[in-house]
Amino acid sequence: MNKAFVRNDTEEDDDAFAAVGPLSVGRNYISVRGYRRLHAELKLLLDDERPKLVETIHWAAGNGDRSENGDYLYGKKRLREIDRRIRFLTKRLQAAEVVDPSVHFGRDQVFFGARVLYEDESGHRRSVTLLGVDEFDSLSGEISWISPVASALLKAQVGDTVRVSTPGGQQTLEIIEVLYPTPEP
Repeated sequence: MNKAFVRNDTEEDDDAFAAVGPLSVGRNYISVRGYRRLHAELKLLLDDERPKLVETIHWAAGNGDRSENGDYLYGKKRLREIDRRIRFLTKRLQAAEVVDPSVHFGRDQVFFGARVLYEDESGHRRSVTLLGVDEFDSLSGEISWISPVASALLKAQVGDTVRVSTPGGQQTLEIIEVLYPTPEP
């Protein structure tokens, strides 16, 4: 077969991985909770979803003409998606540096994993948690530790004011409170 028609999934996945991480800063920090969540997803894909799908594809392949067999065609497509996700998760977990934010419990300085309450110039208060790029959820008040707001907050303490560049221009934020999860016994 002509090399122009051969698809190399690993090159495509490596490009996708390079775009998301290990990041230009060279670190892929993740909380213990985030690592467990990614690991659980990988385990579910490997131990449950993929084997069931392979069984379905095997059954569909035995039914004859594969070119018009929806179970076979969809199954193969879904299998490629699962395999791509497995490769992605494996790479992200291998590159992860697990950080336990509870080691900073009781401190008032902002580090990875902190929940920070701050007030902007107009008096609006907002609470955010600084988490890894693979685990944050902006709808839940979680932001990536490499975001502009998080970068401005890192290493600041309660009472400090920091400047952050936003699309609307420079903004000053005052840190009101810093909280960390309690250490597990």
